[in-house]
Amino acid sequence: MATASKTPAKAKPKAQTTSAAKSQTLPRREVQSTAKWVRISPRKARLVTDHIRGRSVPEARTVLAFSDRAAAIEIDKVLRSAVANAEANHGMFGDDLVISAAYVDVGPTIKRWRARARGRVARIKKRTCHITVKVVQNPDIEPRKRRAAAATPAAQAETPTPTGEATPVEEAPKKTRTPRPKKDDAATAKPAAPKPARSRQTKGDR
Repeated sequence: MATASKTPAKAKPKAQTTSAAKSQTLPRREVQSTAKWVRISPRKARLVTDHIRGRSVPEARTVLAFSDRAAAIEIDKVLRSAVANAEANHGMFGDDLVISAAYVDVGPTIKRWRARARGRVARIKKRTCHITVKVVQNPDIEPRKRRAAAATPAAQAETPTPTGEATPVEEAPKKTRTPRPKKDDAATAKPAAPKPARSRQTKGDR
């Protein structure tokens, strides 16, 4: 019986992954900060968040600094908190971040009333909101660590000392205060001025 010869299977060429494809597959680290129960109407706060969404952090700070709306002050605080979280907890650089999301949620409404004419009352609604800002690394900028950027050339130039040898520490000369010569109290004391004599008036003189 004739047996069919098996042909070896050809190996499939491996696909080469580029750096752009790797950057797309890597998950983006998103850092956020939230301020809750802010005493601002959600509608007024959303008008400001629409201007900074998608901008870089330095550009968003400039927009908030020149905004005339009161909500810009509270949103700027949340943005600075998000940048501080990224720098302190994840080692990111603040100027390389981009605002990926900025939205405002509705908070509880505080209800008050005001007296009106004819024994009626008018309802006052004091609205609150929750502000959330999220920042991510700018994909157009190569990520850099804040600790590496803070290193100075002077610190790098220092040569490490070998272990076991203590470096001599130069002590600063202590400043000595020369005591002032004490003045004689009796010699410098001013003579007391004599008090004028008070004349006693009689009833007849008055």
